[in-house]
Amino acid sequence: MAMHAGVMGRPGRKAVSVTLTARQRSEVERLAGQGAASQRQRLRAGIVLGAADGRSNRELAAELGCSEVTVSTWRGRFAEQGVAGLADGRGQRSAAGRRGRPLTPLRVDEADREVLERWTRRHTVSQALAQRARMVLAAAQGASNADVAGREGCHVATVGKWRQRFVDHGLDGLLDEPRPGRPRELRDDKVEQVVVDALQQAPPAEATHWSTRAMARHAKVSQTFVSQVWRAFGLKPHLTETWKLSTDPQFVDKVRDVVGLYLDPPERAVVLCVDEKSQTQALERTRPILPLLPTSPARATHDYKRHGTTDLFAALDVATGRVHTQLHSRHRAVEFKKFLAHLDREVPAQLDVHLILDNYSTHKTPEIHRWLLRHPRFHLHFTPTASSWLNLVERWFAELTTKKLRRSSHRTVTELGDDITAWATAWNANPKPYKWVKSADDIFESIASYCQRTSNSGH
Repeated sequence: MAMHAGVMGRPGRKAVSVTLTARQRSEVERLAGQGAASQRQRLRAGIVLGAADGRSNRELAAELGCSEVTVSTWRGRFAEQGVAGLADGRGQRSAAGRRGRPLTPLRVDEADREVLERWTRRHTVSQALAQRARMVLAAAQGASNADVAGREGCHVATVGKWRQRFVDHGLDGLLDEPRPGRPRELRDDKVEQVVVDALQQAPPAEATHWSTRAMARHAKVSQTFVSQVWRAFGLKPHLTETWKLSTDPQFVDKVRDVVGLYLDPPERAVVLCVDEKSQTQALERTRPILPLLPTSPARATHDYKRHGTTDLFAALDVATGRVHTQLHSRHRAVEFKKFLAHLDREVPAQLDVHLILDNYSTHKTPEIHRWLLRHPRFHLHFTPTASSWLNLVERWFAELTTKKLRRSSHRTVTELGDDITAWATAWNANPKPYKWVKSADDIFESIASYCQRTSNSGH
């Protein structure tokens, strides 16, 4: 106990007194809050505030979780240099007169600065490269390595490394060096051969198109290499799609007319896309459809029994997505006129009705023409021949087919009609309009571009 009392009572160096002016207190409180460049600077500001309030080094060390030596160091530094003495790193030590390795001057010309600033903004640039660009830009403005390190949250040595790399090698010095590993064995001429031959050379006589294995034998490379190259260039020789280019002499005018209704519909009018899904079959599977199971999809027999057909008339409201439907046993002008009368009753009398429909003969009979003369608010807009893709109701027919009809089984035409009506009713309970985004000029440019690329194909 006597020895302990002696230690406690042993005199030591007196703590440096800290006094803050109003301006200094405001600045130190800012650093102790969110204005500090780093966590270390925030700790030093807390030390100064506590010392100014009369706390001892031991009390501050216990409160802030640091050593008494740290408290004493920054207490004395503030007494000598004021707020500037709380700065981070080498920049502060140089101000205190301590010696250190001099920094290599760094200059960035306008061309390099433009590239560096673009790297910091682009989302496709890696975060590592963007950070290196920020380091160089900050260093070029005169910031010390310590200041840049505190701002970027990295080590001072990291800033020094990329600073020196830029001085020695310019922009190339900021890029990652090649990784070690086995060099490429296949030359660029092999990549070119696999691509060019797939596009321009006929496949072997026994095949209609190239396969990866046939090309591998032809080019004397591995099948995996061919697969990787084709995938990189988006080549899919195994796929084929159908196409049809309209020969309608009024193709341009009709496309502009229909697309104009989609993008800029007339006021006080409703635009309806009208078409018929004719000969919809009531098909009964010969066996019950097996349900979906883990690791197994739903399964239906490939054969079926036919129980008759029905014709679905539909009109899609472009603005709301609501669909008007009628089912008939036949597909004639008489049934089409009944559907027009149905639309006349459904659409409010104060609105004009613009119908987008195809060139089917039942739409142009004298009987339909006379009906239209008696109902002048109806206006017909015909799509070009072989251009059903312009009619949005075709997209709704695709929804009906894929989500209802393709996996259903119907023993009678009545069952089929009830299912279609129920599905349409559910759709109208929460309709979703289709949004047309392509302008007529966009469509023409796309067609022209494709025709130019295939001008030598023999078509």
